[in-house]
Amino acid sequence: MSDIALSLLVLGVIAMCVGAWLAWKKGDRKRAGLMLVLAVVMALNVGIWTIPGPSETTLAEEARD
Repeated sequence: MSDIALSLLVLGVIAMCVGAWLAWKKGDRKRAGLMLVLAVVMALNVGIWTIPGPSETTLAEEARD
């Protein structure tokens, strides 16, 4: 189940980056900036859940057990 959530987060990051680029081109700088901030937060969450910690397991692997 966590694999699906992480995959959706990555797709969300891509969608937010594309949306931010489109908003930037349209002239809506504030919305573009906020979308980029959200994309960074989502990417950091994916990193936190997938990068192994000191015990050589990821949070996603520990959640499965």
